[in-house]
Amino acid sequence: MKTAVVTGAGGGLGRAITAELARRGFAVWATDVELGIAEPVVEGLGSECRAAVLDVTDASASRALADAIVAEHARVLAVNATGTINGTNAALAHMVPAGRGQVINVISLAGIVATPGQAVYAASKHAAMAFTLSTLFDLRRGGHRGINICAVCPSGVWTPLVGNRIDDPEAAASFTAPLLTADVIGRVVGRLTERPRPVTIVPRRRGPMMRFVDLFPRLSTPAVPTLMRDARRRQQRYKRLTKNGEWP
Repeated sequence: MKTAVVTGAGGGLGRAITAELARRGFAVWATDVELGIAEPVVEGLGSECRAAVLDVTDASASRALADAIVAEHARVLAVNATGTINGTNAALAHMVPAGRGQVINVISLAGIVATPGQAVYAASKHAAMAFTLSTLFDLRRGGHRGINICAVCPSGVWTPLVGNRIDDPEAAASFTAPLLTADVIGRVVGRLTERPRPVTIVPRRRGPMMRFVDLFPRLSTPAVPTLMRDARRRQQRYKRLTKNGEWP
């Protein structure tokens, strides 16, 4: 997702620019000298748009805001990658001595294949996927056969996060197929508790295509613009359905 900072957002021009950039899918930081002036500007624009205090005559404040925005990318990596590592290791600390247990990490198709418009997100999910499988391999190498680690890799799932980005062209990759609902993923996780598998792609039919894209990027890359145009059309269709109360 592209990020924009609008200064003087509380004024008529700043308010209009903020609304237009949000409509175009930007994560907008609407700033003004007082938070009470900036906050009304982002109301109704989605959780990706935020209000912040900024006095443009203060150079250090301007640098601090820029640093905070850059840190958002680091947070994506921390939550998706480091969070997976921390949770898995904490569980294994008890499972290994007991000789049994199971960890199920819900990752994403973005952990298997590159995702246009969401490079940092895809990088974090690739890291989570690599850690999950590498740790499973290490367990087997160490003779721990009573402990299973599973990766669930769904395509786009309707969540508040996806809903907030339904206008964002950079999020169109989440709409390359019909959206799943959370209860579908819940049932998949439930089945894995009975029949563990290292990797489960949801829906399963997308597995071969994703593997092809991952293994043969030279062949698949030319098709990306067409796939993304189709995804964008599906994204706009979901927007209409949501607006009309027909989805989810």
